[in-house]
Amino acid sequence: MLDPLLSVRDLKLSFQTERGELRLFQGLNLDVGKGEVLGVVGESGSGKSTLAYSIIRLLPPNARFEGGSVVLGGKDLTKLSEKQMRDVRGRDITMVFQDPTTALNPVFRVKDQMLKVIKANIGVEGAEARVLAMGMLRNVELPDAAAIMGSFPYELSGGMQQRVMIAMALTSNPQLLIADEPTSAVDATIQVQILKLLDRLRREKGFSVLLITHSIAVAKEVSDRIAVMYAGDIVEEGEAEKVVDSSKHPYTQGLVKCIPAPRARHESRRDLATVPGEVPDLTDPPPGCRFHPRCPYVMDVCRKTKPGYWKAGDSHALCYLYEGGKA
Repeated sequence: MLDPLLSVRDLKLSFQTERGELRLFQGLNLDVGKGEVLGVVGESGSGKSTLAYSIIRLLPPNARFEGGSVVLGGKDLTKLSEKQMRDVRGRDITMVFQDPTTALNPVFRVKDQMLKVIKANIGVEGAEARVLAMGMLRNVELPDAAAIMGSFPYELSGGMQQRVMIAMALTSNPQLLIADEPTSAVDATIQVQILKLLDRLRREKGFSVLLITHSIAVAKEVSDRIAVMYAGDIVEEGEAEKVVDSSKHPYTQGLVKCIPAPRARHESRRDLATVPGEVPDLTDPPPGCRFHPRCPYVMDVCRKTKPGYWKAGDSHALCYLYEGGKA
């Protein structure tokens, strides 16, 4: 892996709920290298988006850090005051949200929102800010930047709105861009365009990307490495192609089997494979390995004690099948 820009170490996070304490992360470790794309993959409820919000410290009041560190460029974000953290958000770390229709305010024109973000993040306003905003809109391949600036978000397509969000996120030249399901609200053709755009901008500007997606196929296409998350744990991590083409953890293997296979026109429709069962309720998680109730290879030890994070071929896996592999 390249030199780490972001290092998450032994992160512990819990939530106080009406049903009791929900303990999500209990010692999570993760690195994002400089200039790297790390894809974080898993089902809904696995903790992917919460990981992103933990990094930028935008968590609800019932959340509590119980330990660990989130270090960006040598600075532990968990130790910063809220005022100091506001200086990090929008400058060093920016985020592209899942649904631009809710992230953009429908009652303000694009120019009003972009100029406000530029002023808040880098202190530039007036004509200089307008030139910067127009340039970023052109850089994300939007036609007629002046017309886009004068538009309300609802006058733009979903793909155009997402490009506006990317332009806003990159005006401060961040070190890390967190993209939380950035293509889930657009159709397949626009999805490809958005992912290619992000890849081009990353190569040109040199920022790192933490890409959150439920699709392991998408992660393989655009990521350098993949971290597979299940119920708050990273269960497998390695080079993107190795994780998908030679999966080690049973959960990763299940996700790969769910990738739709191409079929010839004359073939009948095939049912998609699924991973049996559901992500557990973490107010009452299963003992041992959290995946064991759904695992086809479950052993007695899996039901009692959490496995170590062991070397598994070209990857690392949180699984007793690879016990003893040097992590």
